[in-house]
Amino acid sequence: MNRPDAATRQARAEELVERLAGKPIVLVGMMGVGKTTIGRRVAAKLSRQFLDSDEEIEKAAQMSIPEMFEQRGEAEFRAGETRVIARVLKDRDIVLATGGGAFVNGETRALVKGEAISVWLKANADILFERVSRRSNRPLLKTANPRATLEKLIEERYPIYAEADLTVSSRDVPQDVVANDVIDAVLHFLKRQD
Repeated sequence: MNRPDAATRQARAEELVERLAGKPIVLVGMMGVGKTTIGRRVAAKLSRQFLDSDEEIEKAAQMSIPEMFEQRGEAEFRAGETRVIARVLKDRDIVLATGGGAFVNGETRALVKGEAISVWLKANADILFERVSRRSNRPLLKTANPRATLEKLIEERYPIYAEADLTVSSRDVPQDVVANDVIDAVLHFLKRQD
C-alpha cells in the first residue's frame, strides 16, 4: 500500500469515528461470510472494541453454542442471543459481529436498527459453502445435505438481511479490502444522513 493511500484510509477512518459519535457498527449476514474476521479488522482500523455476539452468548451461558442448541434448543438460544445483543449495544465505540440468525429475529433486528449502523456482509452460496465446509461447529448445517440447507437459509434470510442499513460484498479478496469497503460504506451512509 502506498503512503497517500494509507494516509487517505486513515483520514477516512478518523472521519468515520467522528461521525459515528460512539454509535455501534453491527455486522450481519450468513455463517461463513466473515463477520468476525472483517469485524476485528474494522474495529482495529477505527480503534474500537470488537465483540462477537456468539462469544458473548457462550460466556453468559457458560457453554458452547452447539451445546446450547443440543441441550436447550434453538428457541432458547435465540432468546439468550437477543438479551446479550441488547446488553452489548449499550456499549459505545464497538464493532459487533452477530450470529447468522440474529438479525432474522424481529426483536433483535429492531434493537440493532434502533441502536446501531447495520451492515450486511453478503456473499454468494459457493463462497459461503466453501468457507463453512472448513469447520464442523455449525449446528444448522448438521443435516444430510448441508449445501441444500445452506441454500434454503440463503433463500429465507437474504430478504431479511436486505433490511440492514448497508450491504457490502464479501468475496475472495484480502480481508483488509472488505474491511475498508465497510468503513467507506458506513462513512458514505452517514454523509448522506447529513
